Amino acid sequence: MSNYIRFDWAMKRLLRNKANFAVLEGFLTTLLRDRIKIQKLLESESNQEEEFDKYNRVDLLAEDSKGTLLLIEIQNNNEYAYFQRMLFGTSKLVTEYINRGEGYDKVRKVYSINIVYFSLGHGKDIVYHGKTEFRGIHQNDILELSPFQRQTFKVDTVSQLYPEYYILKVNDFNQVAQTPLEEWIYYLNTGEIPDQAQAPGLNAARERLKLDRMSKDELKAYYRHLDNIVILRDNINTERAEGRAEGRAEGRAEGRAEGRAEGRAEGRAEGLEAGRQEERRQNAIRMKAKGFPTQDIADITGLSPEEIDRL
Repeated sequence: MSNYIRFDWAMKRLLRNKANFAVLEGFLTTLLRDRIKIQKLLESESNQEEEFDKYNRVDLLAEDSKGTLLLIEIQNNNEYAYFQRMLFGTSKLVTEYINRGEGYDKVRKVYSINIVYFSLGHGKDIVYHGKTEFRGIHQNDILELSPFQRQTFKVDTVSQLYPEYYILKVNDFNQVAQTPLEEWIYYLNTGEIPDQAQAPGLNAARERLKLDRMSKDELKAYYRHLDNIVILRDNINTERAEGRAEGRAEGRAEGRAEGRAEGRAEGRAEGLEAGRQEERRQNAIRMKAKGFPTQDIADITGLSPEEIDRL
C-alpha cells in the first residue's frame, strides 16, 4: 500500500513551503541534469475555480537562482489540445515576466515540465524533451550563436535561449527503475518510494511526504481528493463509452431512445457509486494497515465500523 502522498497533492499543499523545496529541487535536478536551487515561488494559475480543474490539474511556478522560470504542471485526465496549452503557458510567461521597455536580451528562459497521467500523442518513450533549433533546408546544418552572443548570453546554443519542454508520461512506466529519473517516475506513477531509491529529492520526500505526518482533517481532504480523481476518470470513460454506443446505435428505432437514455443514466450512476465505494474501501485498507483507529477510519472514509472490521 502507498505510504506517501501523491505528488499533485503535495505540489498543491506541501511543496509550496520553503522548508520542502528540497523535494522539488531534487526532482528538477534529476530531470534537467543540472543543479537547481529554487529561489522563490511565483504566482501561477493553480487556484482553479471550476471543480473539474481543481482535481484534474495542478501547476506550480518557480524561479531558480539563475532567474530561470520553471513551470511544473500535472494533468490527470486527457486533454486533446494539451500540446497547444503547453505553448500558451510558456508564451504567457515569456511576455508576463519582462518589463515594458526592456530589451529582448531580458527575455527569461522557461522550462515547461508536464507530468501527464494519460496517453498524450503516439510514442514509445516515457520522457520527451522538446527544444527549438534552426536547421538549414539545404545544408542541414544547425544555426549557431556568434562568439559575441555566446559570451553575452552565457549559453552555447540558440536552443538554450528558447523555452524547453519536458513531458513525463508516467502511466506508461511499467518496469523496474534503474536510473534516478526512473526512480522519480516510479514514485509519480505509484506513490511508492522503494528503499533502494537514491535519486536527488527522494530522501526529502521520504521525510516530508509520509501519510502518517498528516492530521485527521488533512487525511480526510486527501482521500476525498483521490476519490474525486477516480470519479473524474470514470466520467470521462463513461462519456467515451456512451459516445461509441450512440454511434453504433444510429438508425435504430426512435422509440428505443428513451430506454437507452435511462439505461445510460442508471449505468453511470451505478458505475460512479461503485467507483466511490471501492476507493473508500482501498483508503480504509491503507489506513487500517497503518494502525489507524477504526472510528477515525470510519469518520474519514464514511464506511461503517462493521464494514471496516470485515476488510
